Amino acid sequence: MYRSIVPSWATLCTRCLRRQLVQQQRRRLGTAFAQDGSNIATQKVSSSAASFDPALHAAPGVTSDDRTLREIFDNSEVWSQFLRKAQNPAIPRTGLFQNKDLASPAGFKKFTDRTLAKAKQLVQKIVSASTRDELVRVVQDFDRLSDLLCRIIDMSDFVRSTHPDREIVMAAHEAYGAMFEYMNVLNTTTGLYTTLKRALEDPEVVKRYTPEERVVAEILFKDFEKSGINLPAHLRHRWVKLTSEIAELGSKFVTDMKPEKPVLYFNSSRMMGMDPFIVKSLTTCERVLIPSVGVYANHVLRTVDDPEVRKEVYLANHTSSARQIRVLEELLQRRAELGMLVGYDSYGQLGLMDKMAKTPEAVLKFLRALASANMPAAQVELAALAQLKKEHGVSGSLEPWDRDYYATKLTFAHRNRSKTQVDLNSYFSLGTVMQGLSRLFTRLYGVRFVPREPSPGETWNEDVRRLDVVSETDGHIAVVYCDLFEREGKNANPAHFTVRCSRRLSEEEIAEAAMNGEEADDGMASARRRDTGELYQLPTIALICDFSRPSWGTRPTLLNFREVQTLFHEMGHAVHSMLGRTALHNVAGTRCATDWAELPSVLMEHFAKDPNVLALFARHYHTNEPLPYQLLQDRLARDSLLEASETRHQIILALLDQHYHSSRPLEKDFSSTAVYRAVEREFSLLPHAEGTSWQGFFGHLYGYGATYYSYLFDRAIAARIWKDHFEAAPLDRDRGETFHEEVLRWGGARSGWSCLGGVLRRPELTEGGEEAMMEVGRWGSELK
Repeated sequence: MYRSIVPSWATLCTRCLRRQLVQQQRRRLGTAFAQDGSNIATQKVSSSAASFDPALHAAPGVTSDDRTLREIFDNSEVWSQFLRKAQNPAIPRTGLFQNKDLASPAGFKKFTDRTLAKAKQLVQKIVSASTRDELVRVVQDFDRLSDLLCRIIDMSDFVRSTHPDREIVMAAHEAYGAMFEYMNVLNTTTGLYTTLKRALEDPEVVKRYTPEERVVAEILFKDFEKSGINLPAHLRHRWVKLTSEIAELGSKFVTDMKPEKPVLYFNSSRMMGMDPFIVKSLTTCERVLIPSVGVYANHVLRTVDDPEVRKEVYLANHTSSARQIRVLEELLQRRAELGMLVGYDSYGQLGLMDKMAKTPEAVLKFLRALASANMPAAQVELAALAQLKKEHGVSGSLEPWDRDYYATKLTFAHRNRSKTQVDLNSYFSLGTVMQGLSRLFTRLYGVRFVPREPSPGETWNEDVRRLDVVSETDGHIAVVYCDLFEREGKNANPAHFTVRCSRRLSEEEIAEAAMNGEEADDGMASARRRDTGELYQLPTIALICDFSRPSWGTRPTLLNFREVQTLFHEMGHAVHSMLGRTALHNVAGTRCATDWAELPSVLMEHFAKDPNVLALFARHYHTNEPLPYQLLQDRLARDSLLEASETRHQIILALLDQHYHSSRPLEKDFSSTAVYRAVEREFSLLPHAEGTSWQGFFGHLYGYGATYYSYLFDRAIAARIWKDHFEAAPLDRDRGETFHEEVLRWGGARSGWSCLGGVLRRPELTEGGEEAMMEVGRWGSELK
């Protein structure tokens, strides 16, 4: 659910650095719109893509919705008119997401208290279950309990990270804390575990579960055992202490990262190649001060001609403080202890038991197979840099501090070979990209985005656009809130939040809510399914980006291609949430195994680059001319110049993550630096820089904890699904329906291996295992 990692060598241009400096100094001192079109200038586009007409998709108002979708993102005046309902004082205010309680800070507490009361009643019902009929009902009760908790936790987590009102943020923070505290109580309520264990040990009860209920029951049971709830009291106390220490150490590790040598000084005469404007801004008394981490250190590594300067900066940039290394090693030791406490050989084994990989051994086999598949392309890329170094008259092999410098020169040389300079951003207005996503989803899955005026108080900022997701066959199936424009104080990181998952609301819940004068869906979006007539709460999704705002009456927000890919990526998560409409909350949408969750989003990045898909929307915002695809191809080729060597770097990090979360941290002479050195020496194609300890800057070690391989894993799978299933006909409805039926609709209710085997028509993959992991690793040759 996170944007792909930006390659460490990716260029931050001099102009951007200058702009940062100017902005810092300032702070210190105080459409024309074209008609809709769908062609693209490329011979590779199929005739069906070129003749795309949204009106052919038949639902009344489709053409109007399609046009409006573009205009509400591209035209500030149109959006202002569209927003009139939300600004109408005569219409009663609702709360966030139409939850009436969430209209004020006090309402958050009211909503939390009421939800807690329901949860406590449900817990009592579960622990009291004794008859078989009651035990059959237990899984649904557990799922409803989980949904009640997440109604507060997911919503509060989103609100406290996004809402501009500090009072609302504090109320959401308190709601989150109250529910988290209650979850800790549940983690010590052994009656919950005992009831579920009794249910799963009764064959007659299990026989009456639906397949989805069986999956959820197994997930819940594994979660209980991972939490140590079945341990004797004294070991349980140890488990609680360890988890607390891990959280504290993890927070320190992520927030207190410091290099051993924070600042470096150089004579300005040694900074040849670096932008003089930046050098001057960092110079005092003819000495240039370079922080050893951050954008300036990275700029030195890319631009300074003197290899000794680059070497000194590189070594400082890759050497963590001794304190940071101690924190990391304590964290790893506590995690290893925790894994063994609950009966596993390592923390990695504990963390992988419910993933597609299952075991650390399988992950290592995947990574080794991937490293082998990646080797030839990575060697070619680094050989090109070594040749460039030689052509510049510098002797010796390619060193670690040479890579970014010669990569930058290679990129600029490739850019200069392009005969025509065209502003590709002009072909990607935000409105046309949103329009294109809706058209793509219509083609593949029969769903589209319909703009809807938000009610007063429904959104947290007037820039937020509400889109209803409408299916040709099922009607209204989801709501997406798009908060895509920059504003002061907003988190700039792109993200997808599932504020509420799909879940079937039972008639019992509906009647219970009615008796209490409440709504079973809390006022948020819900709809009855056309096939069964059952009421479902609809997936409610928030997409966050930080794009520039459109200019009033002049031109729309124009995206660079990386931003286009970002939006496609996040929308991949959203479509998983939209179409993973399961009856049970625990397996809805993106609630699946960690090493499967990124697949739909990474796959969408392939769609973003395809000429047939771009034919649906990519046109110049002013002239309406189609995108000259060859120029985009040149850009993509430039961006992928060192893709294989960057993949190799990620392989090394994933291997490091596995070794750190083995039993090794409990060894008497364990040294994280020695492990880092050994992994680099075995797998890096560049010499290891002796004396460095970069692992102290590897913040994902805490968040991922033995699952850092997941993104590489899903990249390899997405590349294969694209190649074998979509590439020949990326807009084909049958292929889209197959992907929907085999992958998206299941959420986490089906094994990822079964989904993969189904969509690729390869039954030998459906059971997973080490051989299947190695096979996915071999697909890595397609990642270069």
